[in-house]
This record gives sequence, structure tokens and C-alpha cells, in this order.
Amino acid sequence: MKKKHMWWIVAGVVVVGLSAWGPMVSNVEQAKYDVVETHGNIQIRDYAPMIVAEVDVKGVRKEAISQGFRKIADYIFGNNAPKQNVAMTAPVIQQPAQEIAMTAPVIQDGADDQWQVRFVMPSSYTMDTLPTPNNEEVKLREIPSKRFAVIRFSGMGRETALKEKTDELNAFITKNKLNALSTATYAFFNPPWTLPFFRRNEVMIEVTK
Repeated sequence: MKKKHMWWIVAGVVVVGLSAWGPMVSNVEQAKYDVVETHGNIQIRDYAPMIVAEVDVKGVRKEAISQGFRKIADYIFGNNAPKQNVAMTAPVIQQPAQEIAMTAPVIQDGADDQWQVRFVMPSSYTMDTLPTPNNEEVKLREIPSKRFAVIRFSGMGRETALKEKTDELNAFITKNKLNALSTATYAFFNPPWTLPFFRRNEVMIEVTK
């Protein structure tokens, strides 16, 4: 077999391997919810109460989520008392730190480039049993049950796609006379090496029940 052909075969194996690896490592515990309604790629979901590890980060969105991810990953990988690993979950959640009033439609507001980045903690933990973060920037807090309108899409989750899907979700909320309670929240489910068409991204907006 020619060397050139061998390189093409190796490249193909690598691509297939990465394609499979992304979804496999994304197969972790996810935030629990019940689907209330489905309208194409949009769902109304009731989320169960959850505990999150959260940091506030300043900067443009893409850089902010990277900084927040590193700080919380540092916590779950042992920078805590008593140096205990916490299982990874999905999704990684990002939203503007400043929420808007209870009106619709919702316009994304990233005022002062302040973002909150969150990991959902495994459901086996309580506030009493979770390890204590050594980094004071990492906060643990309980979030009560909430209802969200959610739109799901694949791809890289770039700014243009996030804006397009946020606008589509806002239009759905307005058309269906739902009462929005928050700015758009972004949820990312896959590691960065996952191929675009295997990725799961979501835009979420809290609505009244």
C-alpha cells in the first residue's frame, strides 16, 4: 500500500475516533427535567431543583466561559476540602450576570461583560455533602425548580448562532404569549474536540408556569 494512501486511512481513523469520543465523554449525568411541550426544535421543560458550582467572570462571552470552566473544573478535580473529585456533569451553563425584569420579549443583556458560568453538581450530593471550594470565587448554591423555554441546535455555538437561536426563541415566547423571567442562558454539552454536527447546544429562557 502506498504511503500516501496509508496517511489517508490513518486520518480517517482519527476523524472517526474523535467523532465517537466526543459523544462518549459527553455521556455523563445531565440536569434533570420533564418535557411539558414540544414544538419542533423548541421545548417547554420543567427542571428539577439542582445545586450548581458557579463563578462570576468578566470579559467577552467566549473568553468568559473558558475562564469560568477552568475555575470550576479546578474545584471538581480536587481543589477543595477534603481534596475530593466530583464527577463531571452536563451541561456547562453560561448567562449574563444581570437579569432583566419579568417582561417579554427578552433581549439578551450582557451589560458590562459580566457572566455567570455554572456546572450542575451530581444529584447524589447535597449542600452538606459537597466538598468546600478552596477558591473563594467558586460558590455553591441551590436553584429551585424552574420552567424554561429551550431551543436546541448543533454546531460550534458561535455568537451568530447564539443570537439567531435567541431571536427565534424570543419570537416563540412572544407568539405564544409566555411570560419571560430571565435573559437568555446558554448550555453547552460537549467537550471542545467534538465534531460540530455531534454537538448539543441550547438557549434557555425561564418562563412562568
